[in-house]
Formats: sequence, structure tokens, C-alpha cells
Amino acid sequence: MELAAVLGRTLGFSFAAGINLYASVAVLGLASRFGWVELPDQFHAFDSNIVIGVALILYAVEFAADKIPWIDTAWDTVHTFVRPVGGALVAVVALGEASPSLEVLVALLGGSIAASTHLTKAGARVAVNASPEPISNWILSLAEDAFVVGLGSLAITYPVAALVVVVGALAVMVIFFGALIRFGWRRMFGRLRPHPPGPVGKAVS
Repeated sequence: MELAAVLGRTLGFSFAAGINLYASVAVLGLASRFGWVELPDQFHAFDSNIVIGVALILYAVEFAADKIPWIDTAWDTVHTFVRPVGGALVAVVALGEASPSLEVLVALLGGSIAASTHLTKAGARVAVNASPEPISNWILSLAEDAFVVGLGSLAITYPVAALVVVVGALAVMVIFFGALIRFGWRRMFGRLRPHPPGPVGKAVS
């Protein structure tokens, strides 16, 4: 059960960091600072005034940028490397004391999960931005913020449940990307496949 709790916190915050790194760090910092729940000692790394303040300021900037079509895509592009690296660092800190080899493995796992959620978020935003009205963009952005805060809170209070959510969400993402790849292959081969010639008309006498 202890291993499941560690994985729940580690992977839960890595997953959330790929969507919104600053909200994830802010939730961790505030929870550790105000003692919302009893957390392991390693989480005190997030409860300094500087970490919490910078995370909240950058979250406010992202909150505004995330509501403007195509500005959100530019913001996501800038964070293509920031979120996976942040997810890896959060995972290592959440792990606590461990051997160097285990820390490297957890960093790779956390970074990979954060990268997958980041790419999913960025791809969804590009698709939504094709819509001429901004309402769908705002709804998606607010839903992402709520999911990040909810998953972060769940990872803190009920890490095993957070692990179940992360595993289920990753399974859905794998199915989604598999369907997307199959759809792309079908379209590509459909264009390359030669079409049979149409019926030849009879000559008029």
C-alpha cells in the first residue's frame, strides 16, 4: 500500500504537471505550508514563499493566456520542454530518498507522463482553436484547471485513488492515439490507392 501511495503522489503530480505545471506546484506548496494533510518530509521543498509565490504568479499568467485562442497554442509551444522537465523534477522530489538509479527511472517516468499529457493538451487546443467561437476554448481551459487542482488534491489526500485515475486516463489516451493513428493511415493509404477507371461510354454512331 505504501508503494501505491508513493506512485499515486509521484505519477499524479507528474500527470497534472503536463497540463498545468504551475497550478500543480502551487497546490503542493500550499498543502505543505498550511498542513492540509500530513505529507512526507520531502514535500517541504515546495512550501517556501518563493516557490509558492512564483508558482501562483506564473499560474495567473497561464490562466489568462490559456483563455485566448492561438495565444494558448503559443504558450503550449514554449512549454513543450518546461512541463516534461517540471514533471520529472516533481516526481523525483515526491519520491523522497532513493538510490540514484531509482531517481533516474522515476524522473524518466514522470517526464514521459508529463510529456504525454502536455502533447494531448496541446493537440486538443489546436483542434478547439479551429472553432470560430471562443466559448469552447474557455470551457476546455477551465475544465483543465479544475482537473489539475482536483487530481493534485486527490494525490495529496488519497494517493491510491489518484494512481487509479492516472492509470485509467493513460489507458484512454493510448486508445485515443491508437484510433487517431489508424485513422491517419487509412486516409493516407486511401489517397495512395489507385481508383478503378470509370465506365467507358459507348461511341455514338
